[in-house]
Amino acid sequence: MTWTLPKVQTLALPIDALALLILRDYKEGDGWNWQNWMRVAEQQGTAADREIGRALAEGWSWLMTHGLVVRDPSQHSSDAYVVSRLGDETLRYGIGKLAAAERLGMALHPRISQLVEQQFLLGEYDVAVFVAMREVEIRVRSLGGATDSDLGTKLMDKAFAPGIPGTLVYHKAEAGEQQAMLNLFKGAIGVFKNPTSHRAVEYEDPAVASDAVLLADLLLRILDGVEARLVL
Repeated sequence: MTWTLPKVQTLALPIDALALLILRDYKEGDGWNWQNWMRVAEQQGTAADREIGRALAEGWSWLMTHGLVVRDPSQHSSDAYVVSRLGDETLRYGIGKLAAAERLGMALHPRISQLVEQQFLLGEYDVAVFVAMREVEIRVRSLGGATDSDLGTKLMDKAFAPGIPGTLVYHKAEAGEQQAMLNLFKGAIGVFKNPTSHRAVEYEDPAVASDAVLLADLLLRILDGVEARLVL
């Protein structure tokens, strides 16, 4: 295997798509040394063109940065690399899963970080979303002094419905903002938590699942602010 794409096609590729093609070529050609792969691409392929060569170098750097290739500890050469387990997984499932996982690379709220990240990396997206949103529900129930029988969207109504004293409503906010806060929590629980409580939900796009988890993270941070306000 070697790099045979012409210049126009090579330079038009987004960096992640270019890197994935490089990775697949390297893997299928039993590549073990990056520089050797480049020399073959120059001598037998199209990388003799300097712009193509630079693009391939950029793609390889992207692979290294994202951990899709790692140094081969069995070789002495500093250019000896093998495809990592993450690289194999990315070749198998595509760039979408990697991109979604990286979206969760930021520090999640402590209430969901460890378990949710573990489930997400295992590809159990529905479980990760359910666990994250369930924690939002638990937090609302605790802060609002609700009972275990208060569930889902009805719990959100009880906690955030405007005009009800003794709940989590911020009464200094305008009525429209109070209603919007209710809609935010009620919509999130109704869309992302309730369905997974009753049936298996398939997330074909991992990015949707990661965004749902990030939404739960946002809601938990809002609830931290609610708790701080209740203490005052």
